[in-house]
Amino acid sequence: MTVRAVWPSQCNFPASAQFPALARKGRVRSATKAELVPHVDTPSAASPAGELVLARYRLQRRLGAGGMGVVYLARDEHLERDVAVKRISIELDPDGRGEREALAAARLSHPGIVALYESGRDEQAVYLVSELVVGRTLADLIRAGDLSDADVLRIGVTLCHALEHAHARGVIHRDVKPSNVICPDRIEEGGGAAKLTDFGIARMADGDVLTRTGDIIGTLAYMAPEQARGQRISGAADVYALGIVLYEGLTGVNPVRAGNPAATARRVGMRLPALQRMRRDLPPDLCRTIDAAVQPDPSARVSVGTLRRALAGAIDEVGDEPGTVAGPHDPRGLTATRRALPNPTRPETSRHLADPTVDPRRVQHARRSEARATRRRGTDATSGGPLERQRLGLAARLAAGIGSGALAGAALAALGPEPPVAISAGACAAALSVALLPRAGWLSMALALATWLSLAQPGAALLVLFAAGPVPLLLARHPATWSAPAIAALLGLAGIAGAWPVLAGQAARWQTRAALGALGGWWLALAETLTSERLLTGVPRDVLARGEWEASALDGMRDALWPLLTGGALALAALFAVAAAILPLLVRGRSAAIDLVGAAAWAATLAAATSALAQALLLSPPRGLVAGAIVAGLAAVAARAVQGRA
Repeated sequence: MTVRAVWPSQCNFPASAQFPALARKGRVRSATKAELVPHVDTPSAASPAGELVLARYRLQRRLGAGGMGVVYLARDEHLERDVAVKRISIELDPDGRGEREALAAARLSHPGIVALYESGRDEQAVYLVSELVVGRTLADLIRAGDLSDADVLRIGVTLCHALEHAHARGVIHRDVKPSNVICPDRIEEGGGAAKLTDFGIARMADGDVLTRTGDIIGTLAYMAPEQARGQRISGAADVYALGIVLYEGLTGVNPVRAGNPAATARRVGMRLPALQRMRRDLPPDLCRTIDAAVQPDPSARVSVGTLRRALAGAIDEVGDEPGTVAGPHDPRGLTATRRALPNPTRPETSRHLADPTVDPRRVQHARRSEARATRRRGTDATSGGPLERQRLGLAARLAAGIGSGALAGAALAALGPEPPVAISAGACAAALSVALLPRAGWLSMALALATWLSLAQPGAALLVLFAAGPVPLLLARHPATWSAPAIAALLGLAGIAGAWPVLAGQAARWQTRAALGALGGWWLALAETLTSERLLTGVPRDVLARGEWEASALDGMRDALWPLLTGGALALAALFAVAAAILPLLVRGRSAAIDLVGAAAWAATLAAATSALAQALLLSPPRGLVAGAIVAGLAAVAARAVQGRA
């Protein structure tokens, strides 16, 4: 455990020595030109240990030093708690930047930002008192390989919240980088995965700037191009820096930093290599959003809120295994590979550490390469079981189990002859198997239902197989949603089947939205054929009654399945797929009024297209078309509003 004096200073953080030559030439003013003193456990000779400052804080030992001052561990004798005290000598701060730093920090109160308790001065120094955070910097964690992709995204979500808070109060950080982010060893109630520090060079939007006009201050490898040019900046500069931090956390390399300061300076303002080229295993939408955050043109960057939503939406889609990324020093145009550093606390690596002839990094790299290869085949080499053991969380497993149990119970009750087991027992067995093994359990459930139906109704069993078959292909990465298309049939029973694309449209990736929309439309048509209920448009005219074909698989193909395929079921599935895919483009959560207009236009277009499709295919008029459109529009706005608050 390491105690960090986490206060708006880079004290006790690794030195940022990317551009000392530029600083010496006067071209760049760096807030971190001084070499930083590493963490020490005993007071130095110059440390005023035992001194009482501001009449209440007893200095105990020095934690670190930087260009603007020294940070001490201190004891608040009034409230009896440990704090961090930053001491800035008057002769080192003739412009009064320390006091203006306190003014910037005093505007902020957020669990993702280190809290300022008090500031004051005497004849020798200015004192800034802040909370003391026990943890490690993000830079330390990235170097050690202790973070997973999901950890990086969780930290990014917290930092987005912190920056939104700061920007809303007119404070622009201007120096977001891994060494200015602390990840606490213990997350307090209501706290986040990280805390943003060092508002020492922040700019306040009302014009109170902590540096002179034209000064270039910050860390070059994370600096937005407009900031490096000395131009007026906005919150987009912090978005750019955070995008670089996320890029580095996910790839292990900073795409701007080069081997020397001059080369780094030349890269500032250049278009960076696409993140997807470095990490082909990450969700494409996530990569595109981070790429948009590091655009050279500040007007082309995404907002910090959009970045936060993209990170939060991708957490469940990325890996949760610690590891760094092994790649070349210059990442341009090359693909990085995942590699975990050895951790002596893990049983699988400790045995290799005991053998000095074995390179643990090579062992872990080989293990992960093998794991990736087997995951492509649907298994996880590390655990010896299906991929979902590693990738799906408890909530997703429970949702998948409940949905599958309900689907199995409904099928046993409505589709075939007397079931071989009690309906409740069959539903519970399906729910348990899917919760434990989402992919294998779901496929086993579908195969069991088809086998049961085939004993007396082979034609009906054929339709069940054609309902289940496309699901693993279209939703291979999302086994928790494999039973979700059945909701379209439930909405049809309620007379609002047109609302299904709204639910499908809540998925993060457009491919997933389209797949869910299409499967819902397909299952809706199959459910109408199997139950003889008109859920939306009814069955095509060429589909015979179930009693005519259920006893023969050949009759089922000729008199039910083929007329469905040629009579409009695929067209309805395609319509639902398009509607679900484009929904987030029209209802974006930025303005309630705009969302209402977009949702109304989307719902009206969907209703009109469904009606036109039914008329063209000589189907019955869609059931509940107006009600479905109204519910769909309202649900779209409500869902986006809930996501925005989350």
